[in-house]
Amino acid sequence: MAQDPLVIFTPSGRRGRVPAGTPVLEAARRLGVDLDSVCGGRGICSRCQVSPAFGDFPKHGVKVDEDALSPFNEVEARYDRIRGLRPGRRLGCQARIMGDVVIDVPPESQLHRQVVRKRAEAREITMDPATRLLYVEVAEPDMHDPSGDLQRLHDALEQQWQIEAPEVPLPVLHRLQPALRKGDWAVTVALHRGNHDRAPRILDIWPGLFEGRLMGLAIDLGSTTIAAHLCDLADGAVLASGGVMNPQIRFGEDLMSRVSYAMMNPGGAAEMTAAVREALAGLAREVAREAGEDPARIVECVLVGNPVMHHLLLGIDPVELGQAPFALAASDALSLDAADLGLSTINPAARAYILPCIAGHVGADAAAVALSEQPWNGDELTLVVDVGTNAEILLGNRERVLACSSPTGPAFEGAQISAGQRAAPGAIERVEIDPQTKEPRFRVIGCELWSDEEGFAEATAATGVTGICGSGIIEAVAEMRMAGIVDASGLIGSPRQTGTWRCQPEGRTHAYLLHDGTAAGGPKIAVTQGDIRAIQLAKSALYAGARLLMDEMGVEKVERVVLAGAFGAHISPRHAMVLGMIPDVPLEKVSSAGNAAGTGARIALCSVAARREIETRVRAITKVETAIEPRFQEHFVAANAIPHATDPFPCLRKAVSLPEVHFNTGTEQGNRRRRRRRG
Repeated sequence: MAQDPLVIFTPSGRRGRVPAGTPVLEAARRLGVDLDSVCGGRGICSRCQVSPAFGDFPKHGVKVDEDALSPFNEVEARYDRIRGLRPGRRLGCQARIMGDVVIDVPPESQLHRQVVRKRAEAREITMDPATRLLYVEVAEPDMHDPSGDLQRLHDALEQQWQIEAPEVPLPVLHRLQPALRKGDWAVTVALHRGNHDRAPRILDIWPGLFEGRLMGLAIDLGSTTIAAHLCDLADGAVLASGGVMNPQIRFGEDLMSRVSYAMMNPGGAAEMTAAVREALAGLAREVAREAGEDPARIVECVLVGNPVMHHLLLGIDPVELGQAPFALAASDALSLDAADLGLSTINPAARAYILPCIAGHVGADAAAVALSEQPWNGDELTLVVDVGTNAEILLGNRERVLACSSPTGPAFEGAQISAGQRAAPGAIERVEIDPQTKEPRFRVIGCELWSDEEGFAEATAATGVTGICGSGIIEAVAEMRMAGIVDASGLIGSPRQTGTWRCQPEGRTHAYLLHDGTAAGGPKIAVTQGDIRAIQLAKSALYAGARLLMDEMGVEKVERVVLAGAFGAHISPRHAMVLGMIPDVPLEKVSSAGNAAGTGARIALCSVAARREIETRVRAITKVETAIEPRFQEHFVAANAIPHATDPFPCLRKAVSLPEVHFNTGTEQGNRRRRRRRG
């Protein structure tokens, strides 16, 4: 008998089989997927829009055919005629699942709006922007000196500002004569000084003295989220920040999945390029709107991202990054027209600068982290970990700096977790478990109260308790270890072994119940054995990458750890150490740098000198390739234990007591059978 179709929702990672003909909206509700609908499935409100993806998805083990969903019906066609559906979108209440399918739920269709927590960190920056305003007085035309307005502008710039013959894009040239005459032969120009021996360029022009604001965008293009900071190019002030989920996630949650998608689907790379460029254009428009500014005043962009994101943004097929020797198409910094990257919602002459990549799988985002944290200026041996779907790790001091990337996967972001979700109101983000009673309490995003405090139910009535995000699952697993609910190998004990009814059977393993909201129509949220394994795999990859750098440096200890990235900023150092995500150091030596990649992008946006510095520094950073290093596997296996199989973690043991519990999966009867077989 043929199996029911398999449906996989992104970005949540929820999957399951449903009978053929099931509406997407109904499948989403069955699987606990966050898909909005106000009209009750009548095709009126359009809030249930989804984006199906077709082609081969090796990571999910499915091939999605073009007929995986039912054809457009009359309700969808009518809605498209009247209000318009974006290309590739379907109405979840009308489209029916006919075969295996991967379906992306875009942010605007999610009931609980995503909170992309990539804020701008306060930082002193010496302003030296590439673009500045220059007021110029131009000679009037003369019958006896028949030179053009552009030539006389060039003459004035050279005489008054020592600027020789800047380039003038055609859209700016169109505005030159009206601006000169309206300004009574005086204009203000936005002059970009050029990069890498390129001539200066006039990006915009205004009549008379222009007293408005020039702005730039610093963009951190992550594999899961995209963050943008809108900055005043006069003083570096952050005017607005915003973020969106990276729409490429529907093609694969991790980088190698996206490389595989490009390899197995003709045109797949171009499809992913178009998706991310559209998201960037929308995000630029959104942050300008939030700041109450004209997006045409955005004249510069600085972008950072890992090598796969870097290549896909540029429209380069990333296939070479999927196999040794992981060759980059371009590793040096790039300066180009922002319009070439699809940033159509800002100034049409705006320039874009992309930081250099360090090597292979260590990209411009790692360079931005290095620029932000500057390990080469310190005496302490510092480990900087940018935690994400693909972790970038730096280790160094003023003597030497090393770098690597480590494929942690999406578990830290809440994906591949049974009750996992992205950070959104209602998601559990903090967890504590009483080591005596084994009873939990938690906090959710959007509410400052703990679950056992008076008023919690009323305060969370609007959002409910919907799932658990990355920081929540980290704390839950660490708290379970400290409470003796999970042993060092990662096994969850039975009710008899742990002394709590909350450890409930789930197949041949157990799960720990954090919250049961079924009585009020909400979800049951538990930490399963599969969740523990997913976190173990992610944290082991992170630790193994750090240990490889320590091996290369010839050290057994580091002196300081900095957790960076949107997710890293919300990790409790104590819980990270209990899990063994990072090498053992005194807890007071673990700090958060927030979104260091975004900070590095802002520094580069505001300072040409900083661009020159990082272009020089990356050449001196030693890259360690985790993909081909045999010791990576050794470190990975040892790091599977919580916190570690062989490292005693003495600094952690001084601060935290970890119970010596062992929950062998073999029962006494099973142990007797094994003894008889040996005899």
